[in-house]
Amino acid sequence: MPFGLCNAPATFQRCMTSIFSDLIEEMVEVFMDDFSVYGASFSSCLSNLCRVLQRCEETNLVLNWEKCHFMVREGIVLGHKISEKGIELDRAKVDVMLQLPVPKTVKDIKEFSGSCRVLQKIHQGFLKDSKTLDKASVQETDFEFDEECHKSWTLLKDALVSAPIVQAPNWDHPFEIMCDASDYAVGAVLGQKIDKKLNVIYYASKTMDDAQCKYATTEKELLAIVFAFEKFRSYIVGSKVIVHTDHAALRHIFAKKDTKPRLLRWILLLQEFDIEVVDKKGVENGVADHLSRMRVEDMSPHQ
Repeated sequence: MPFGLCNAPATFQRCMTSIFSDLIEEMVEVFMDDFSVYGASFSSCLSNLCRVLQRCEETNLVLNWEKCHFMVREGIVLGHKISEKGIELDRAKVDVMLQLPVPKTVKDIKEFSGSCRVLQKIHQGFLKDSKTLDKASVQETDFEFDEECHKSWTLLKDALVSAPIVQAPNWDHPFEIMCDASDYAVGAVLGQKIDKKLNVIYYASKTMDDAQCKYATTEKELLAIVFAFEKFRSYIVGSKVIVHTDHAALRHIFAKKDTKPRLLRWILLLQEFDIEVVDKKGVENGVADHLSRMRVEDMSPHQ
């Protein structure tokens, strides 16, 4: 494949996915030219590795042995530390970030905020803290790193140290989504309940546009569910999904035939999923409620 073609990355990814199609999610994960082989024990990992290497021979894939690591308990994959505990931040990158001086220019803020984006998935307060710095980075007047900016900068650095370990999905268990909507934003948490304990996989939130802010309460709550399912689609498609919401009317809206066209359109979007809606008291839905009260921009709005 020649270099420089705009479709080359997507074509290469499809090629790799096709080669390992029957092994993906069973013993190997593939991203472009990087793939990880795993197993529950040393013997199973060795057996899986043999199958993957045999597939490489059959398809004439050439490996760079200097970049290969075999039979390790943890490693850095796509900027994250992967181990039997779950997914963590790369500690080497965190240590570098902690040594950064206080930003003195707009460029410094943008570089710091960009480097902190790894927190977006695994730290529920990231977007709230980063919003203040984002505002400072677009100042048209003289740059001013005030006390509020310094507080947000400090909180983000502390978050890098205390970022939680999020879990990789277990495909043998149903997924659970906690959703909530406030007057101006929606929030969602993807997780799985294993041994009666909720393991968090992903946090997400987004700010509504002016039109969405005028929606009725039921519309906002359903918008939160649609946002969550589009955001987490790659995880949940084909799996059982339990949706927790503090808006009881949503349990019955899927059976109504005379609802608004907008709601019908959203309901149709959700038809491809295996959904069970469960009532959850607002006080028990704290994380999603907290996320829905952040003013953030995450993805394109639903009209």
